[in-house]
Amino acid sequence: MTSPDGQVVDSGESRPHGWQYVKYAYGAKLPASMNAWVENDLAGPGAATRMVARWAVPCMVLLVPMLFVPADWFVRFNMTLPILIQYVFFSVVLNRVYRRHRLSQHGLDPELANRLQKEKDADLHEEYLRKYRGRPHA
Repeated sequence: MTSPDGQVVDSGESRPHGWQYVKYAYGAKLPASMNAWVENDLAGPGAATRMVARWAVPCMVLLVPMLFVPADWFVRFNMTLPILIQYVFFSVVLNRVYRRHRLSQHGLDPELANRLQKEKDADLHEEYLRKYRGRPHA
């Protein structure tokens, strides 16, 4: 990589590429040099949506062939939709648990998975403390 003044800069790896990303998406640990990227991926904006999308891919790979079974479309959808709905439901429900696990797997604080929710609810929490715990407003 080169800087604007033309010098070669060794930035190390900051994000996964190609096969490394595929392995990471399904459980592999990335090098410590990519921890900033992992933190943003698992705890930043859109992290929950990315996790659901990643885990929907293997499910779709297994379910798409069922759509080619020689049967009525009603039967095909009745074979695939119940499985897909349950799969998406559990991936949404267990999303935070899995993101916390992945953060700890990379040596990061698992509480980062709750960071955006805590920032969003900080005003409500402060109001609760002031109103019901008698703490002065900061």
